[in-house]
Amino acid sequence: MILTIDVGNTSTTCGLFDDDKLILQFRKETNIHSSSDEIGIFFRTVITENGLDWRNISRVGICSVVPTVNYSLASACSKYLNCEPLFVQAGIKTGLKLKYPNPKEIGADLISAAMGGVSLHPNTDMVIVDLGTATTLELVSSNNEFLGGSILPGFKISVDALATGTAKLPAVEIAKPEKILGSSTTEAIQVGLYYGHAGAIKEISYIYQKKVFGGKKPFILGTGGFAKVFSEYGLFDQIVPELVLLGVKRAIELN
Repeated sequence: MILTIDVGNTSTTCGLFDDDKLILQFRKETNIHSSSDEIGIFFRTVITENGLDWRNISRVGICSVVPTVNYSLASACSKYLNCEPLFVQAGIKTGLKLKYPNPKEIGADLISAAMGGVSLHPNTDMVIVDLGTATTLELVSSNNEFLGGSILPGFKISVDALATGTAKLPAVEIAKPEKILGSSTTEAIQVGLYYGHAGAIKEISYIYQKKVFGGKKPFILGTGGFAKVFSEYGLFDQIVPELVLLGVKRAIELN
């Protein structure tokens, strides 16, 4: 079995693969103060409680955007799973052509999502939209070139900014609003966040279609914790919540 780990700023998502099948997915809060023992025991416990044997894990891959947890995480894998993990980063085999002056600036999450996208849709022009703590849009060409992209504040950051930066605006639940015209402060914030975010994604994707892909519509692939908020909006051609985990698995196979 292969254990894949996606460390985000807010939460850490894990996926356990048996051959090509994702047989278990679980998550925990990302805590920079967690010790290797806490992390290792967590892995063993969750896997065992789901009727699986952690001893069958032969390889571990990690995509992390939180460098301060990497040492404890690597130690946990080594001590409790008997595996030295592979960290996704520029310099490993990815199957991508990284079109950055300094490839080391590319986040591990972007590389992993691009690898996951290519594994699902090879030889396809894509815009991959990852809706997590931040919202990222990255472009991958049909020649497997990582072209770059854009980053904007995600849903949670936007909610927190409104709540902490104003005197009277509350934090609200991140959800699709029931109507397009808010008749309360909470509803008005939800409408603005939802349609404002959708509009930003649509506009940026259209600009990329026009300026980068020569007018040809790229495949729009959504992932990340908040992607399903737009499941009924028609914003994406496909939503794959486990896309980064698929990319980490692909990195293990290539390396």
